[in-house]
Amino acid sequence: MAITLLLHINNEDPILCEVDQMITPADTVIVGKNPRRRDGKDLNNVQPNVTTVIWPMNRMNFVEIIPTEEEDKVISFVRE
Repeated sequence: MAITLLLHINNEDPILCEVDQMITPADTVIVGKNPRRRDGKDLNNVQPNVTTVIWPMNRMNFVEIIPTEEEDKVISFVRE
């Protein structure tokens, strides 16, 4: 199952992509598949036929993990 990440890269717009396994603190690069902008459009600095891109971790400000539909359906306890 692919994990969707929102990559916040230094001095660039955020990039949405999928990874096969969760990144770890020991990783030096992120191998992302199906890279696109947050709104789903193609990236300006990547050729349209590219399906996999490798970004170095030292360019990342932070990485957001986008929840799957299954995780969205989980009901948590609400304290009133």
